[in-house]
Order: sequence, then structure tokens, then C-alpha cells
Amino acid sequence: YLKLIAGIAIRIFFRKIVINHPERLREKGPLLLASNHPNSFLDSVLLNTIFRQPVWSLARGDVFKKPLFRKLLTAVKILPVYRTSEGVENLAENYKTFDACIELFKKNGIITIYSEGKCINEWHLRPLKKGTARLAIKAWDENIPLRVLPVALNYSSFTRFGKNVFINFGEIITADEIADHSADGPRNLAFNNRLRQELGKGVYEIPSSDKKQAQEKLTVPVSALKKTILFLPGVMGWLINVLPFMFARKNAISRLKEPGHYDSVVMGILLLIYPLYVLLLTISLLLITHSWWSLLFPLVALFSAWSYVQVKPQMSNE
Repeated sequence: YLKLIAGIAIRIFFRKIVINHPERLREKGPLLLASNHPNSFLDSVLLNTIFRQPVWSLARGDVFKKPLFRKLLTAVKILPVYRTSEGVENLAENYKTFDACIELFKKNGIITIYSEGKCINEWHLRPLKKGTARLAIKAWDENIPLRVLPVALNYSSFTRFGKNVFINFGEIITADEIADHSADGPRNLAFNNRLRQELGKGVYEIPSSDKKQAQEKLTVPVSALKKTILFLPGVMGWLINVLPFMFARKNAISRLKEPGHYDSVVMGILLLIYPLYVLLLTISLLLITHSWWSLLFPLVALFSAWSYVQVKPQMSNE
């Protein structure tokens, strides 16, 4: 159910999803998606939704403190990873998570790990942590035919509704590429060098102040005909959908405790409230008009919202 809702939502929240090798979305496990991490849990929502096979994700461990949250997160295929900043005493829990990952790989599962270790809103590949290498090598040491797929995520904006996202998959990394190394240190280093090489090909390196380069790399041309056709539906989409978006935006800003999570919080709130909002308006129209045509309102709301996203400016300096 959540994947169905999210699948509809990302087609509106993201104006355009550009994938260099769309055939990769049909890959089967055991597979480790080794990704950069520019946009908090929105990265996981995106990857979990577009892959055909179910995808597990590794997330920061501090959100698992409450038993209820732990149950909910595990139910939607998320496992905890603890960093030193979240308490040295919790690091031992990572062994349990890695063991759980190994069991998933044995069942041909797919798991996403964020190799930079921390989310920062920027167009830049940061130094890679050792966790990805350790997990991959642990699987290979247990004779699991794991493949590692580098995933480079690039967003046109970290605050605008209706953004473009460019997903660049690298070449798959296999065990035989680091087989010449026996000690853990050289193996981890060899793996990270190989992974960085692949991610470096796909992660855009754009200074935040370079608006011209950002526009050249991150915008997608729209024909004048498409803009003309979708203009009026787009105006309708703004009128219908502005209230839930403003509610989500206001609450995201008020609840934002750390930088880098705005987009994810906005989409999380919209995923919760938007179906209820559309249902309420549909029922109201049905009671007012007494016409079965009112039942088509959800389609009108979604199409008009999509139309608005297609014709609105793609970058903040447009």
C-alpha cells in the first residue's frame, strides 16, 4: 500500500526522474545499493519505490530508540546503523544489523546503504565511510554472490516542490575485483577506491554558488507546446493543492531540528495528509452535487498537481 501511494507521490513531488540505466531497476538480489546521501530519507523513499524488488534500507540508529518507532521502521524494511555521535555504547548494535543484512542477502534481498554516512544537501561526493566495504566483504567471506551497485543521486533542488532528480548507476562491483587483498585494511581501501571511482562518475560536482552550472546540469527542457497545453490545468493544480502544501511546508520548518531534512519532512507530511485531504474534498463535492462525477475528483487533483509541477520554474533563479 505504501509503495503504491509513494509511487504516485514521487511522480508529482519529482518533476522528472532521469535514470542513465533504467534496466538496473530490474536487478535482483543479493544486491547492495551503495549510494551517496544528499537528501535524508527521501533518498530511500525514491529508491525503495522505483526498484521492482523490495528494498531494505539502513538508517541512523537514534530514530529507533522508541519501541513503537522501531517496530514501524522494521515493518517498512528499515534497519538501524549507529554512528559514534549517537553513542559509543550503541556501536555493538551494528553487528546485529550486519548479521540481519547477511540473512537478507542469503534470501536474495536488496539493501541500500549510504556510503558517505551522513546526509548533507550539496552537489558533491564526500569521503566514504568503511561500513559499505565491511558489509560487502563480510558477505563475500560467507560465499554469498553479492553484487554492489553504485548509485549516484543528484537533485535539482533541496527545497523546491517539483524537482528533477538524476539517478546515475555505476558499474557493478563484485568480489573478484578485490580478491588480491587478504588483510581487512587493504581490502576495505581497495573496495572504497573502486566504489569512489564509480560514484565519482555519477555524482555532480557543482559549487552551491554556481547557479549557471547548476541550471545547465539540473534542468530538463520543456517544449512550448507542453507548457501551453498544461498551463490551465497547472493553474487549477495550484488552486486545488496549495493548502496541503503550505500546511506541510509550515510544519516542516517548525519541526526541522537538523539541516538537510526539509524535503523529506515535507514529503512525509504530504504522504500522511494528502489522501485524507482529497478524500474530504471528494466527499464534500459528492454531498453538494449529488453526482457520481464527483468521484473523479481525485484524478483531477492528481493530474492538475502534476501539470503544475511540469510548467512551474525548475530552478530558484528562473
